[in-house]
Amino acid sequence: MLLESCVNSAISAIAAQKGGADRVELCENMADGGCTPSSGTILFAKKHLTIPIFVMIRPRGADFLYSEEEFEIMQSDILMAKKLGADGVVFGILMTDGRIDIDRMKELTALSRPMGITCHRAFDMTRDPMEALDDLIEIGVDRVLTSGQADSALDGAKLIRRLIERARKKIIIMPGHGVKENNLMQVVQETGATEYHMYLTKQVIGSMTFIREDVKMGVPDQSEFEYVQVDEKRIRKAREILDREEGMRV
Repeated sequence: MLLESCVNSAISAIAAQKGGADRVELCENMADGGCTPSSGTILFAKKHLTIPIFVMIRPRGADFLYSEEEFEIMQSDILMAKKLGADGVVFGILMTDGRIDIDRMKELTALSRPMGITCHRAFDMTRDPMEALDDLIEIGVDRVLTSGQADSALDGAKLIRRLIERARKKIIIMPGHGVKENNLMQVVQETGATEYHMYLTKQVIGSMTFIREDVKMGVPDQSEFEYVQVDEKRIRKAREILDREEGMRV
């Protein structure tokens, strides 16, 4: 079973690989659910990783209805990811009524090849998951990252299993969001999926000795002198859980 680690930086990507991840989804700005990383981040990650790197193509947070300007940015980001050697890209576009934007998704899919393609959790905001799944199969993307249109993949496990059954191996259904070490086995058993998406992190205290607590650069209740990084030990534990389960199935 494959373990994909969502990573918020190239340093986190290295930690994920050391922990045993099979693939990384490279993002920035996790406070908004993940946006496109810089070209420098992609280049550094590509230089130091041997596992596949899938790059998030998302110009901003919030909804998945994009303007012409934003769509142009997404096209440019896909070409840049391809140029820098990314193994895959991750994107999703919706219509105003909650349907998959088939025309734009087809355009981005054609532009992305031969890289791999994942439709991200824009899928979870669609009006009808089965309709959306059929559309994505028609478009030709490789996989769907989904929480089963719920607040966590465990809560949405029943729908995820239904999606896997409907997909008939035409597209990979990858559970993600809220999948942690303590519930991974339950998600495996309830969904029967073959790929899992996890964001396992730790809080890192910075090395600054001069600290100003009276000035904020971002979220008011967030320390400016700590940051989030993927936890190699937690990834390794998740890898061990999947390996153990896979071994039991052989």
